[in-house]
Amino acid sequence: MNIIFLLAPFSVALGLMAVGAFFWTLRSGQYEDIQGAAARILIDDDDPDMPTSEAPLTALEPDENLPG
Repeated sequence: MNIIFLLAPFSVALGLMAVGAFFWTLRSGQYEDIQGAAARILIDDDDPDMPTSEAPLTALEPDENLPG
């Protein structure tokens, strides 16, 4: 029976933390674009028709035309 005196405040604190986390997600805009997130999951990242840059990313090399 004494365990209830430990579990009851623990469960209330856990519930308050869950409510606080929910309001934090509301303030940070997690639910702003629900439809956009649903559509982005359907986009294929490996689509061969998507344009890509021709030059690969490389380290910057010094330009011979610049002084210095």
